[in-house]
Amino acid sequence: MEVAGEKRELEKKNLNNTPSPAIDSLTADRESEDLERVALDLKAGLHPLKHNFVFWYTRRTPGVRTQTSYEDNIKKIVDFSTVEGFWVCYCHFARPSTLPSPADLHLFKDGIRPLWEDSANCNGGKWIIRFKKAVSGRFWEDLVLSLVGDQLDYGDNICGAVLSIRLNEDILSVWNRNASDHQAVMALRDSIKRHLKLPSSYVMEYKPHDASLRDNSSYRNTWLRG
Repeated sequence: MEVAGEKRELEKKNLNNTPSPAIDSLTADRESEDLERVALDLKAGLHPLKHNFVFWYTRRTPGVRTQTSYEDNIKKIVDFSTVEGFWVCYCHFARPSTLPSPADLHLFKDGIRPLWEDSANCNGGKWIIRFKKAVSGRFWEDLVLSLVGDQLDYGDNICGAVLSIRLNEDILSVWNRNASDHQAVMALRDSIKRHLKLPSSYVMEYKPHDASLRDNSSYRNTWLRG
């Protein structure tokens, strides 16, 4: 009886791990659409990016920190998939120095929402860098170009980046998928430093998203400095 019970449990696990035909179909359809899009872009003389991206904007209400209010305030600005599409939208963006405080500008791969709970983000975390407001715009632009150009190491492990406009400082953060992959986390740190030409006086901090969920804070109580 015990062997039969174990067999049933094993069969149940195997069934649960079997990919759904509906999911397989959706994935195949998405891949087909992506290939068709790339073919059309190339035919039009455009330069497809490795990943599709979306810019989001959040105007936060001071003092309000509920997750519901945060999600309600996230607004999609524009998506793009080519070099030309990026420059068309980016050249018309307001400069970070003109944005109100508190506010957040997000650049994430298409299909990933800038939320801790998103399935691509929930097991990951973010590297955090604090800047004086006078220089944050330049570092943000360098980071955006590195991300769009797929120049950062372990690029497939990166979900997106955020510029957080605050009263006395601005904060850049780069989100990754897997906080437990120490090699990927540290390689991402080194790659960010290298591409931003970050002065040695700047300290980078890392915080897993599950810790942010527990203390309801993006930038306090960071776990790792480097």
